[in-house]
Amino acid sequence: MDILSILGLIIGFGAILGGQYLEGGHVSSLINGPACLIVLGGTVGAVMLQSPLRVFMMSLKMVLWIIFPPKLKNEEAIEKIMEWSNIARKEGLLGLEDIAENESDPFAQKGLQLLVDGSEPEVIRRVMEVELDAKEHSGNEAAKVFENMGGYSPTIGIIGAVMGLIHVMQNLADPSKLGSGIATAFVATIYGVGLANLLFLPMAGKLKAQVHAQAQLYEMIVEGVISIAEGENPRNIETKLRGFTS
Repeated sequence: MDILSILGLIIGFGAILGGQYLEGGHVSSLINGPACLIVLGGTVGAVMLQSPLRVFMMSLKMVLWIIFPPKLKNEEAIEKIMEWSNIARKEGLLGLEDIAENESDPFAQKGLQLLVDGSEPEVIRRVMEVELDAKEHSGNEAAKVFENMGGYSPTIGIIGAVMGLIHVMQNLADPSKLGSGIATAFVATIYGVGLANLLFLPMAGKLKAQVHAQAQLYEMIVEGVISIAEGENPRNIETKLRGFTS
């Protein structure tokens, strides 16, 4: 669990609500159903229109990464690669055939299979880097969905504000209806700017950082597999791989 994300949400929204209370305002004055519907509905609708279905669905799955980021087992990966290196040194590359069949990580399994097939190091690099680039690109595209939400929500908030003011202008003769219209106008702006800067943009940044960390893990696996293919000394391989964790 990412405690920092939880603390960030609590501190960010708590500061806004606490400041409102300390200024003598009521927290309930920031709760406005129509403004929430306009900003959230408009933002989600705009992003759905912009995003391909595959990217949008992937972004929904990645939301959990904010609180429960994927566990990156870098040390375990280094230990595995060292084991593969020692086996290849003693038994040859064909000695990795059984390990390749039982490897749980599809990316690492592909690298092992290329080793067993006797592929040249440059061929292995090209094949694995194509998949690595595709994975990283897909992850970044999904993260950009929230970045785009952060771009749209302030503008949608302004639309909500203008709609509230239109409602006010249409009811100048009825003072009882002016309050709700003005509230919707200002609260919609707060929702749009607040959600963008306290939620959507930080979420996008966090997800991009997670995607980058995963890409580094896969880059380490690529370097390890290629080093084995080139017949490097296991100790040299370990030293090289440790550089990815520093």
